[in-house]
Amino acid sequence: MAEAAQFQEAGPAPARRWLRRSAAALAGVPLLAGLVQVTPAAPAQATEQAAAAKGVDVSIDSMTPATPDEGDTITVSGSVTNDGPKPVDDARVALRLGQSIQSRSGIDAASRSTPFSYSDGKEVGGKRGSVKFKRLAAGQTRDFKLSVPAEDLDLDRGGVYRMGVTLSGATPGRPGGQVLGVERTLLPWQPEAAKKKTGLSYLWPLISSSHLTAQTDSDDRQTPVFRDESLASELKPGGRLQQLVSLGKDRPVTWVIDPDLLASVTAMTENYKIEGPKGRTRPGKNQAVAKEWLKDLQNAVEGEEVVALPFADPDLASLAHRGKNVSGALGHLRPATDLASRTVGNVLGVKPRTDFAWPVEGAVDTSVVDVATSAGAHNVIARSDSMREATNLPYTPSAARPIGSGNTAVVSDARLSTMFRGGMMRAEDSTLAVQRFLAQTLMITMENPGKQRNIVVAPQRLPSSSEAQTMARAIDGIEEGRWTQPLPLSDAAKAKPDPRATTHVPGPGTYPRSLRREELPKSAFETIQRTQSALEGFQVVLSQPERVVTPFGNAMMREMSASWRGRTREAEAFRGSVEDYLSGLSRGVQLIQKSTQTLSGRSATIPVTVQNNLVQGVEGLKLVLKSSQPNRLDVGDPQPVRIEGGHSQSVKFDTTANANGPVRVHAQLYTEDGTPYGAPMTFKVTATSITSTVILVIAGGVLLLVLAGVRMYSQRKRAVAEGGTDAAPDEPESAGVASGTEGGTEDRAERKAEGEDPEQEGDASPDTGPDGDGPSGTGEKVNR
Repeated sequence: MAEAAQFQEAGPAPARRWLRRSAAALAGVPLLAGLVQVTPAAPAQATEQAAAAKGVDVSIDSMTPATPDEGDTITVSGSVTNDGPKPVDDARVALRLGQSIQSRSGIDAASRSTPFSYSDGKEVGGKRGSVKFKRLAAGQTRDFKLSVPAEDLDLDRGGVYRMGVTLSGATPGRPGGQVLGVERTLLPWQPEAAKKKTGLSYLWPLISSSHLTAQTDSDDRQTPVFRDESLASELKPGGRLQQLVSLGKDRPVTWVIDPDLLASVTAMTENYKIEGPKGRTRPGKNQAVAKEWLKDLQNAVEGEEVVALPFADPDLASLAHRGKNVSGALGHLRPATDLASRTVGNVLGVKPRTDFAWPVEGAVDTSVVDVATSAGAHNVIARSDSMREATNLPYTPSAARPIGSGNTAVVSDARLSTMFRGGMMRAEDSTLAVQRFLAQTLMITMENPGKQRNIVVAPQRLPSSSEAQTMARAIDGIEEGRWTQPLPLSDAAKAKPDPRATTHVPGPGTYPRSLRREELPKSAFETIQRTQSALEGFQVVLSQPERVVTPFGNAMMREMSASWRGRTREAEAFRGSVEDYLSGLSRGVQLIQKSTQTLSGRSATIPVTVQNNLVQGVEGLKLVLKSSQPNRLDVGDPQPVRIEGGHSQSVKFDTTANANGPVRVHAQLYTEDGTPYGAPMTFKVTATSITSTVILVIAGGVLLLVLAGVRMYSQRKRAVAEGGTDAAPDEPESAGVASGTEGGTEDRAERKAEGEDPEQEGDASPDTGPDGDGPSGTGEKVNR
């Protein structure tokens, strides 16, 4: 940030300073010569004091009030610890007031740990401003409490002052009076309200990591399954999320909420389950905790501005740098934004702002801005260490910066936004951070007191309970409004921009390497898109697709969450579990493997079984059989498939065999648009429509016909040769016997004469004539 213009030195009133300087000069005349001789030894003495100070730790654990006014009594309490090997005798803990600070960088310098120097000022407060310990043994800790009326400080003008606590005393080999330890803090002093107060927008993030899986139970409600019970721990009294809601209530903040958190807590208010090993689940038991938290949140945000991030807080920078190269990845942003508005409205009963995008750490470049604004967000929350000022402004400019195409960069202040990191578990860390925050806000106002400006504080996304408590104390410190006034984020975004402030968005090459290393890899977005494609292919066959589309759509949004930064293995495992679970569901509709089929005729029916293990019905499928040799085996036309949940269906195909032998048949399910669904199945069909027995019968019949023809030809030829009378072309040669013609009698006589008459002794009597009255003999053919 640019530094403030030079201020006049602040301190005690001019008349009082002149009297004190005169008195000091008169009192010091007799010692002038001695001081001149001692001066060269000062550096050595400072070195000894610095060495001695390493053994004594001074801690400031509280300072009240944080922003004192005239008439207040400033109380500083804490502890001193002798970390050295030797005791400290005649220890004295005293409050000191140092010089005023002229710039924001001066505040940074004053907060650093450095050896005691004359800039730490003189002791103040008299007896109440100091406390003595006769001896501070090695390793011993003693508490202290120091008080001084604000009016005794003689601060006649506003400003930021150094304030510190020192411990002085004697150690073996060193005389008393040496400063052995020092701790510094800051005193923001503004007894009168500033003419132009700085508008301050403080974002209050209500965000968590992803807790829900894609899995749901098969009941009507689709009971959700959580990854673990960590969300319940955050919601319980004293938990991180419970503290954020409690501390944010009734404070002038802008709530920034991830709708996925609201959806997850809402799911927890009813029956839910916890994921266990090997796919097993167990019932969750924190419904009451979830209901109480939602009730408290609804009360806290009533009448307040609420900004809803896209559902599951997608990592915009990862999308911009890695995801945009994966087809379809950016398509998840718009649904996430639309879902955010519906979720917050349904759960909290308020209409949220969805036109703000918040990249991780406020780090932006042109590609991040393009992605952030692609889903309808026209305001991008950046940070001043990302959008640095091109000119050396002598003041901190307002947050709003027009960046073209109707979009605005809302630039948060980097110093203030990163002030409360590091856990804040120790009271000392929290107290010093609060005083630095208050001092910085006062300095911003004093940089250009005639120009009203608006600043934004965008803290860490996931503040701990102790960090949230420190943030709340800082907000309380400025709530009196002597130099700041609360401002909703939407008002800061639409405020008139400073014409001198930068509007330049840096290029992609300027994005911090440390943040780029934490981005989701390209493979993450490829996995998401594979899951999306599989979901699209699965949902078209379902009778109730919403039961699958909703949980898996939300899961894919969670896969892009910024909360996965720094948790690479967990993120990869989560993506894999979503993809595997969807694949398992898709395999719930499958073909049952068939054994070899045998056709015992030229045509037959082949049944193929389709199994549906889902809880809902499937439709819009057709089953197609393909013969590897269609000329030998025709397997018929495709058949529609429609199966209720938990059932199987036998689909029958009319087949025709044209030849014997085995034929391989491929079975495949297809969707209505011709896309293959599921794994194919192959089986054999052996055709035996023309059996070996039939072939022998047919062959035997053909042989008999051939033999009969040969015999007929021989007999006719003999008859022609012997009698010269041809039989009728179509009449058998034995016809004469049956009809009693003349030619037949002569033929028999001739054969008898030659000894060839077949009629032997014991034969039946000759055929009866046509007019005979007696019955025919046995075995005779009768002409009727």
